[in-house]
Amino acid sequence: MDMASTPRPRRSRLSGKGGKGDGPSLPPEQERERVRAQVKIVREAMGRDTVGIALPKDSDDVADYLYLYRRGAILVRDEDVERVTAALDQQARVQDSLVGGVTLLAVLTGEEVPLVLDRLDAVLGAGVATPDHVLYVCAVGGGRCCPATEPEEPSSGKPLPPVSKDRTAGQGVMVSVVDTGWWPDAATSRVSPWLAGVTGDVETIDPAAIHPYAGHGTFIAGVVRCVAPATEVRVEGFLTRGGAAFEGDMVVQLVESLALGPDIINLSAGTITRGNGASLAFQVFYEKYLSQVKNTVLVAAAGNDSTREPFWPAAFPWAISVGATDGSGARADYSNFGSWVDVNAQGSGLVNAFPIGTYTCTEPPHAGDVRHFKGMARWSGTSFSAPVVSGMIAARMSATGLSARHAAEALLAESRTSAVPGVGPFLALP
Repeated sequence: MDMASTPRPRRSRLSGKGGKGDGPSLPPEQERERVRAQVKIVREAMGRDTVGIALPKDSDDVADYLYLYRRGAILVRDEDVERVTAALDQQARVQDSLVGGVTLLAVLTGEEVPLVLDRLDAVLGAGVATPDHVLYVCAVGGGRCCPATEPEEPSSGKPLPPVSKDRTAGQGVMVSVVDTGWWPDAATSRVSPWLAGVTGDVETIDPAAIHPYAGHGTFIAGVVRCVAPATEVRVEGFLTRGGAAFEGDMVVQLVESLALGPDIINLSAGTITRGNGASLAFQVFYEKYLSQVKNTVLVAAAGNDSTREPFWPAAFPWAISVGATDGSGARADYSNFGSWVDVNAQGSGLVNAFPIGTYTCTEPPHAGDVRHFKGMARWSGTSFSAPVVSGMIAARMSATGLSARHAAEALLAESRTSAVPGVGPFLALP
């Protein structure tokens, strides 16, 4: 655990700060224990020696962490490699070239990354070098790591949102879901026929012990398909280690995904960053790659931290950031919020495809509870409001002939006309 040398105001890590919602409202210590459990899952999956924890100066409790990062390495733009190396007295080397525009630089000084970055800020200016942040399936960062709830056994086998009656919605549109991977049995199951034809990187799942965040990508693909049944959906399996990945590695995956020519990229992962600075790797991804493709849009979950602090990459002006509401239209208590959130849609209590098998809860207040799934789950989080919007964009494209960008602009304009006090721009489930 590493103390951040520059203190910043402590954000709230307790539930119930963002609105009424129907997410779990836990006693403060249970909420903190939940954060500890989620951080433990990520660090065990990615390697304790690999993942560092930045803490404020006045705490040594993991529940108060500011961000997680790759130990021993920093991100810099390609053109800044030489001057950053010089500022570190040549105690640095290229660890990975990643993609054109951004480099992962190994730091050989023996210092922890937050201290190295404080030194570089003083010499070169803030933001020249940044951590290689850990991104999560929406998301570690405030009171709620990863999905707002663990998957629950649904009361019925009916999906929510329901499958659109317009079976041609989304025809001719491709959505790339960059997530945990694809559970192929969902495509042939009688339980979730709306997923027939979906493809992707197969996620390895043990039905006797379904691991945390398993089925996340499949569930998201199911939400897209319910809203726009004819959409071509491919699930990229990248967040396979505890539902997390390093920022630098993620942009490599996004560049590969972009090469497939999707109209929409759905990303239900992100992070709160060091000092709330913009994610360097994602900014380079936009400048060098996404901005060169006229009409592909990135739809990103706003995060489950119950804070107005920016959550990246959703907070970028070029991304479509999606917050979550409950079934009544109130902002879900876990959802991030603020002027950087473009639109809100229901993310609480959605029901869709999930692997068949046994899942043991890891988080308070249900740690140790055993749940049995038969191909469907009930789940909550901005992870799932994002694909609602992705599906609505796909459906609008096929109905009007508009490009993804123009269809998204039209939907966002409509969401502003139906804005809800205390929530903001809002799109109801179709």
